[in-house]
Amino acid sequence: MKKGLLLSVVASTMIFAGGDIAPVEPAAPASADFWGQIGFYYQAEDLDWVPNSKFGDKWNNWFGVTAVLGVEKQLGYGFGFGAELAGWSDLGLDLGGRSGFFSSGLSSLIQDSTSAEVSQAYLTYTFGNTAIKAGRQALPKAVSPWAWSSRTGGVIDWSFDGIVVANTDLTDTTLVAAWIDQASANQQLKNIDLSDSSGLFMLAMINKSLANTTLSMSAYYVPKANFNFKEDMWSVWASAVGNVDTITWGLQGAYVDGDDPAGISQKATYAVAAKIGSTWGDLDAQLVAGYINDGDFSLKTAGAGPLGSASALWTFNGDFGGDIVGDNVWSIRADAGYKLPVGKVFGKIGYWNAGSKALWDSAIGVRVGYAVKIAGINTKVEYRYLNQDMSVGSDHTRQRIRVEAYYKF
Repeated sequence: MKKGLLLSVVASTMIFAGGDIAPVEPAAPASADFWGQIGFYYQAEDLDWVPNSKFGDKWNNWFGVTAVLGVEKQLGYGFGFGAELAGWSDLGLDLGGRSGFFSSGLSSLIQDSTSAEVSQAYLTYTFGNTAIKAGRQALPKAVSPWAWSSRTGGVIDWSFDGIVVANTDLTDTTLVAAWIDQASANQQLKNIDLSDSSGLFMLAMINKSLANTTLSMSAYYVPKANFNFKEDMWSVWASAVGNVDTITWGLQGAYVDGDDPAGISQKATYAVAAKIGSTWGDLDAQLVAGYINDGDFSLKTAGAGPLGSASALWTFNGDFGGDIVGDNVWSIRADAGYKLPVGKVFGKIGYWNAGSKALWDSAIGVRVGYAVKIAGINTKVEYRYLNQDMSVGSDHTRQRIRVEAYYKF
């Protein structure tokens, strides 16, 4: 195995078992220097509480074709480099201001319908069982649940500028340290402004000493975070996942706290989640439950986290297209998938209940779809439904239809 790929391998060894359809994204095989994909992405949305927001309305569509090409090369003496280029276009169809993709860099702000970018560009250095990656890079959610990179249409939504160090000297253990200076071309990590900060610091550990079990923990510190006028912030995430025979299980917890520059008392935010699942022949299913308190910090804000586009908490992870969050929210979700002679059908149904401070009382979401790989092309079609019982005014109902097709190389 090439040492330069160690950080990618760290992400791939994480086990988050149980019925999930893996996101479609390019991955660098350990035996190759080049990787990439070409793809197609379309999404239509219907919002019943917003005028001119129906499926057929021009401004309620996302469309584009994408191309991603990455390379990682060992130069000798432990040194190497990596880069990833991404481009997208709506092919001149002009479906509206939402054409194109939310990607890293300034393009995420202006939503260009046709553009390109350098989504990753980094140097690597390895010695013994230690690997260092410095520069713009994607962060895996399995290692960094508070600041991580997702992809839309195969294009990285948000990459990070910084330094990541991974070490595997300890038996069955991977240690990770990171310093993040900024996200992409901007001085912000999603909702946290780092313009006056010295960056984000992270320490993480992944351990697989126990049979059929993976333990992980990540600790963060952000001085002068400038998040909702907060000062320093810190957080701890921890999870345990594993299996007993055909039963998969998982436990997860998060804690976020910080200081207020005005000395105002702040309530810490915490969250817990659990899941259990199994497989019966061609059928797999799991049940997931979670809770977020009414703290003053990250987990109850839009997007369920200050740094990621969605939370790494299992019950608030964007499965329904930007899950809703609020104060004192508990949630339960059931997932299932069934393998057909050709492809797989999958579905999820979730229920949320919020406290008195939220703008909504309860919500229900449904997601159904079909995924298949034909002639090397990964194709997925899905329908998403979300209904919110609002505290004031009429209910909100959102529907989405999404089609994706990708060829990886």
